[in-house]
Amino acid sequence: MSIVTYLLWPNPGMVPYDNSKVVALFCCCGAMVVAAFILRVWRRRTTNTQLRKLSRSWSGALIWFGVIGLVLLISRTEQISYLSMRIWWVVWAVILVVYIAFQLRQFQTRYYKKLPGEHYADPRQEYLPRKKKRR
Repeated sequence: MSIVTYLLWPNPGMVPYDNSKVVALFCCCGAMVVAAFILRVWRRRTTNTQLRKLSRSWSGALIWFGVIGLVLLISRTEQISYLSMRIWWVVWAVILVVYIAFQLRQFQTRYYKKLPGEHYADPRQEYLPRKKKRR
């Protein structure tokens, strides 16, 4: 059997719910959905504006990846034709890896921390013009 036939077979063999791979994938996808809600609460509480801006799409992506993974897992165990093809898991994993790589790249290029600098009192400052105060 070629790899193309293996991946594109419309109804692969039955996998029971008590299979260890199914349980592990169910826990992984369920953990993604739970982590999305935890990440949403964490994001509201953080004060770092750069990190908040960069993590804007993380919770939504985790929910989508978790729910789609659960749908693919249930369709495989219930033997739903064409949704239980192995190629969908490959597509799901490739998109997940691309998303993670893109987010890591964005984080490396956009996240910065303002370093504390030396602040010194300029003696000329008192002689420079100032804004007029409004009454």
